[in-house]
Amino acid sequence: MSLHRLSLAGLTRGAERLSLLAVWASGALTIGSVLLISFDVIARKFFGFSTGGADELSSYAFAISTSWSLAFATLQRANVRVDVIYQHLPVRLSALLDWISIVALGVFMAMLTFYAYDVVTTSWAEGSTANTPLGTPLYIPQGLWLAGLCWMCLVLALMLLRASIALASGDTDAVKAIAGVRSAKEEAAEEAAAGERLVKEAAA
Repeated sequence: MSLHRLSLAGLTRGAERLSLLAVWASGALTIGSVLLISFDVIARKFFGFSTGGADELSSYAFAISTSWSLAFATLQRANVRVDVIYQHLPVRLSALLDWISIVALGVFMAMLTFYAYDVVTTSWAEGSTANTPLGTPLYIPQGLWLAGLCWMCLVLALMLLRASIALASGDTDAVKAIAGVRSAKEEAAEEAAAGERLVKEAAA
């Protein structure tokens, strides 16, 4: 394997680690919003008061956690693709479609991030705040949401670079490993590994 491929593989492993941390943080944020809403509902029902802003904060949490989870899902090839025809295509053609799919996703994410940036800068320039009792400066949650989208774009750029090099060199296996549809065998192996971990943790 060439030096530049080793470097790109190392960058991808680093991106996977950072994306995994982002997923854990996103999950914690989601759980926190669920607990806040639950407390707010119980408090209103039985004690006659409300914490205020639980619905607003949970909507921010949902948007932020979603944007920061996109990169990990893409790296794990967990995004949904229709593969009814794909699985019957020749290997080289399916590898080309894998490359095209990541290009298409990159274009979409770049456009989304561009307009998200416009939203954030407008909120910052105009000093926009939420029309709620909290009066949250909108650039704060929007900025965190935008940061997740930017990270997704960086990860996609790295994946596209690796896939392009692999496609140009005729390494279809590498293209599929980077951007291909996960096979039933891969999913079964992952489920089996997860089951083994649960058994070991239960026995410990």
